[in-house]
Amino acid sequence: MGTTQPIRDKEELKKFISYYRDTKPRPRDYALIVTGLHTALRISDILNLKWGDLYRFEKNAYEKHLCVQEKKTGKNSLIAVNGHVVAALEYYRATRTPKPADYIFSKNSNPAVPLCRSQAYRIIKKAASETLKDKNISCHSLRKTFGYHAWQQGISPVILMDIYNHSSYHITKRYLGIVQDERDSAFLKIDI
Repeated sequence: MGTTQPIRDKEELKKFISYYRDTKPRPRDYALIVTGLHTALRISDILNLKWGDLYRFEKNAYEKHLCVQEKKTGKNSLIAVNGHVVAALEYYRATRTPKPADYIFSKNSNPAVPLCRSQAYRIIKKAASETLKDKNISCHSLRKTFGYHAWQQGISPVILMDIYNHSSYHITKRYLGIVQDERDSAFLKIDI
């Protein structure tokens, strides 16, 4: 398959996630991957996040929810911020002195300038090439991986359709690569 795929294998996924934390420490890049995997946001929306969107400086605490107006659809999305995202951002924040108006995922030399999509792609491809067998991984794989593993863990397809703003379960299944998984399962289970 030549299209972007979710990262299906849990052991490979763990290695992918920890690449920029343990193997080649880069707190920003680690936080980028964790945020992408746990928010299901498109990379364009992730790169537009500012510290003030997620962190309350006056309270020295992270927000419980992130409200994002999706760039592609224009729709508002309210996302619960889980402990993995908070831990990754805190690990990264400890290496910087951010201000509320600074982009979270910015150039190291200038916090007023967000990373570009091509740089985010290179960050993700490097971690993928070092840790994964599948080479059809891109920024969008983070979004798809969230849905694939949510589905595997029993999250309702209706909820996933809503998260992705899809009009049908069939679209969501195709998007996550579930259609082929189900087909493969049928062929592998049959014993004639």
